Amino acid sequence: MSDSPTCSISTDPARLDVALVHRYLSSDSYWARGVPLEVVRRAISNSLCFGLYQREQQIGFARVVTDGATFGYLADVFIVPSHRGAGLGKRLIAAVMAHPQLQGLRRFMLATRDAHGLYRQFGFTELKNPQVLMERHDPDVYQHSAER
Repeated sequence: MSDSPTCSISTDPARLDVALVHRYLSSDSYWARGVPLEVVRRAISNSLCFGLYQREQQIGFARVVTDGATFGYLADVFIVPSHRGAGLGKRLIAAVMAHPQLQGLRRFMLATRDAHGLYRQFGFTELKNPQVLMERHDPDVYQHSAER
C-alpha cells in the first residue's frame, strides 16, 4: 500500500504478525490488557487491518471496523516502543485515512486516552454532541471470559 526504503504499510492479512499484535494488546496496551488470542484473531478477521513493517518485521498496527459505506471505528493503533518518536504513527494514520474503502464515511470514530494531538491532525475532534451517543462498556470482559 505505501512503501519507502525502510518502511512499508500493507493491508494484506497474511503479512500480519498476529502473535506480536496479541502480545502488544494483551500486555502493553491500556485498552485491551488481558485480551485472549482468540479474540484478537476474530477482531483481525472482521476488520480492515494495517500493518507497518520495517523490511519484513512488523513494527506497527491499526485496524478499522467498518461497513465500508457509512461508518468506521479506528482501533488498536500502536507502534512498538523501540520505533516510536520517528513519525511512524502519523504515517500509519495517514495511510488509514487515505485507504479507498474508507473514503466518504459519514462517521469515523475512535477512542484515545493520550493521542488527541495525533488524531486532530487528521480531522478528528471531541464529540460535538456526546449526549446522542451511548455505550455498553464492560472493561473487565476479558477477565470474565477467563473465569468461564
